[in-house]
Amino acid sequence: MITMADDQTPIPPVPTEPVPTDPTPTDPGLLGAAPAGAVPHGAEPHGGGLSQRLNWLRAGVLGANDGIVSTAALVVGVAGATAERGPILTAGIAGLVAGAVSMALGEYVSVSSQRDSERALLDKERAELATSPEEELEELAALYVAKGASPQTARRLAEELTAKDAFAAHVDVELGIDPDALTSPWQAALSSAVAFTIGSILPLLAMVLSGPALRIPLTFATVLVALAITGAVSARLGSARVGPAVLRLVLGGSLAMTATYLIGRLLGASGL
Repeated sequence: MITMADDQTPIPPVPTEPVPTDPTPTDPGLLGAAPAGAVPHGAEPHGGGLSQRLNWLRAGVLGANDGIVSTAALVVGVAGATAERGPILTAGIAGLVAGAVSMALGEYVSVSSQRDSERALLDKERAELATSPEEELEELAALYVAKGASPQTARRLAEELTAKDAFAAHVDVELGIDPDALTSPWQAALSSAVAFTIGSILPLLAMVLSGPALRIPLTFATVLVALAITGAVSARLGSARVGPAVLRLVLGGSLAMTATYLIGRLLGASGL
């Protein structure tokens, strides 16, 4: 005979979950680092230099686009006035060199000004840490509170990072600057010049290597395809819609080449 006690099966104990505690300064979630072995969601890169690399790539695409449009418009305009290859080639090379130098000079001046400003901010922060470290510690803790940490956690985090490298902690949170990754004006200038030159070569070759009958239509087609590609790449880099970006560049390039061609035809017909 089976009794009630014999029929009963043991009930497993209910597991209890640990009560969440306030994150400590070493919590990966607070510091923005993934736990060891964790895979970033969506395969997103989280490197600190990602934004800078994307900016360089985007600047290169835009520089190439400038070279394509300006040189194409120049050689198409000259081709509208004359069918001789010599003047077209001369104008194209002159435009390439002038554009590359202008782009390089503009980037050098711009990046030099930015670098000077960043260095001035870094020097100011270094001086403030030397003269008023306690005030800077309070400021760092307040910044972490503004990011969502509790006052106690923010204070502990500020103290821990200050003890490790106060200058690096402050310039990262306050200024968003990496002292070891300041942009080089010379590198920026060279990159812009190279990008512009690469973009300029395409319409120049299409113009001078084709016969008089196909010269202008072939250059138009080559340039519009190249602009569509650069528009798609720039849209992808900026996480924007590809269609509108491509359409803007294609329409803009078409307008520029049409305008210079008509001007060249007008001046050529008038004998000027």
